[in-house]
Amino acid sequence: MATDTLKSTTGAGGASGGLRRLLLDNGALTALIVLVIAMSALSGDFLTTDNLLNVGVQAAVTAILAFGVTFVIVSAGIDLSVGSVAALSATVLAWSATSAGVPVFLAVLLAIATGIVCGLVNGILISYGKLPPFIATLAMLSVARGLSLVISEGSPIALPDSVSHLGDTLGGWLPVPVLVMIVMGLIAAFVLGRTYIGRSMYAIGGNEEAARLSGLRVKKQKLAIYAFSGVFAAVAGVVLAARLSSAQPQAADGYELDAIAAVVIGGASLAGGTGKASGTLVGALILAVLRNGLNLLNVSAFWQQVVIGVVIALAVLFDTLRRKAGATPVAGASQGGKGKQAATYGLAAVVTVAIVGATSFLHNGSASADKPTMGLSLSTLNNPFFVQIRAGAQAEAKKLGIDLTVTDAQNDASQQANQLQNFTSSNLGAIIVNPVDSDAASNSVKAADKADIPVIAVDRTVNKAAVDTLVASDNVAGGELAAKTIADKLGGKGKVVILQGQAGTSAARERAQGFANGLKAYPGIQVVAQQPADFDRTKGLDVMSNLLQAHPDVQGVIAANDEMALGAIKALGSKAGKSVSVVGFDGTPDGLKAVEGGTLYASVAQQPSHLGKIAVDNALKALQGKDVEETVKVPVKVVTKENVAGFSG
Repeated sequence: MATDTLKSTTGAGGASGGLRRLLLDNGALTALIVLVIAMSALSGDFLTTDNLLNVGVQAAVTAILAFGVTFVIVSAGIDLSVGSVAALSATVLAWSATSAGVPVFLAVLLAIATGIVCGLVNGILISYGKLPPFIATLAMLSVARGLSLVISEGSPIALPDSVSHLGDTLGGWLPVPVLVMIVMGLIAAFVLGRTYIGRSMYAIGGNEEAARLSGLRVKKQKLAIYAFSGVFAAVAGVVLAARLSSAQPQAADGYELDAIAAVVIGGASLAGGTGKASGTLVGALILAVLRNGLNLLNVSAFWQQVVIGVVIALAVLFDTLRRKAGATPVAGASQGGKGKQAATYGLAAVVTVAIVGATSFLHNGSASADKPTMGLSLSTLNNPFFVQIRAGAQAEAKKLGIDLTVTDAQNDASQQANQLQNFTSSNLGAIIVNPVDSDAASNSVKAADKADIPVIAVDRTVNKAAVDTLVASDNVAGGELAAKTIADKLGGKGKVVILQGQAGTSAARERAQGFANGLKAYPGIQVVAQQPADFDRTKGLDVMSNLLQAHPDVQGVIAANDEMALGAIKALGSKAGKSVSVVGFDGTPDGLKAVEGGTLYASVAQQPSHLGKIAVDNALKALQGKDVEETVKVPVKVVTKENVAGFSG
């Protein structure tokens, strides 16, 4: 099930030549086998039934997206919009089934129809508007993501239970997402190999002008091709939402790159004319095995991105080398070729099982129960606040002799779900989770609860699931404190702007709610603008620069974190700390330096390193069977120039 079927243009003599040809013709499958064997040898937790099912679930959304992208790439196109279309389709489903009161079955059809419409718009822009596929689908990426945020108002929408069951298992062991992936893969293979439209894709990708001259209605075929891609994106969105029990407006962000990578790794050419659904599946499995195995081996999330990039580059390089070695890609295979290919797959399965079975002896009796093990899943490490939580947790774990594995969800609720599943299948002693979204983490936490693994939530709670302890500051109360601080500084009246966090995240919603609650007590304070800057310093700089053009007389700024506050200070220049007062949130080291320097008037500090320390302490207590408090509140405090010297985060 690997790459394109290839015909050799030169003879390969002897057994060594046959083996060389076998490896060249099945590069992706060979790579998958090597990866499985390597991960089995390196981690005793990899080759378990639960973990292998995890790999399947984690590959499902990427694979379904990639099947749709395969149609496009085979026809020499590209679709950058599939991740955003998936998010929009899921949002339409959730909104229709809840706010609009539409029956679930019709809501699912509306979600699929949304994907079709997006695909048709792409096709029209490309076929009749003569836009390059890159530009047309890039525009749709932005439009679909924006519509998802508009419909959801930036907040996740909980799904009805009847839809959430799509993320469950059949018979208590077979995950529904894996079943959906298999069905969609079979449909993709049938379309590519057995239909007129499938043959048209290969013809258009091979030579569009020749296809047109031979009588193919290329423009109409492209409409159908991009519509197919939209359908598969919509199905992927439904599956992803079911896994997370909610439609996340920021879901599947960047998944279009994973989908394209899976297709390329699976042997398709970006030049068009080659590619198979089976190869795409192998490509998606390679990405899933890599991420799963690297998580189990406690490899940094940053290095994981490096590894994935190297794998993609090597896949393209391998494709170039095999073509130079005398292999000519063809779109399909003869019956004899298909039989030979099936035999190859069978032989590969036998070899893999034999070698993997042998490596399992390396891990027998090797596990040590002396050292407590824990996993910490952080929403992101691209923010100093969460970096400090990690530092506090790691310092406490080292002090207590705990083996702590830290992962970075990169603000992706789906990726965090994968990481929590990996923690559970690894049988860690306890799990600490800082949720990307409180609803989206529920299914994964329920699985840990079912496995009798203590779960500690830090900074944000987990909804609809039981956690042993919540270690957190109150974001709403902190927001109210920030509002009071800026209002008191301005004497109860003046013009302020608010820089909001990333739309769709619970921290952004809660802090914004706190700002609004706090300002109600000050009718003289006028909020002239509120804009998201995604918790990012650069975006804080850009957004504040734009707002200053419309509101040059602003007197105060409230930012939902210190990073955005520091960006705003850069935009304000000499006004910061003089004619304009800025209040941040989190009490990060850079923020505290700005407070000390006078450019940042105050920061509502949450003492993040203390949060990490307390979370590890409570996780150890729960692991040892001791009683823990249901909620541990870490107080927030306003840090100004007067008290910053004595403050420690």
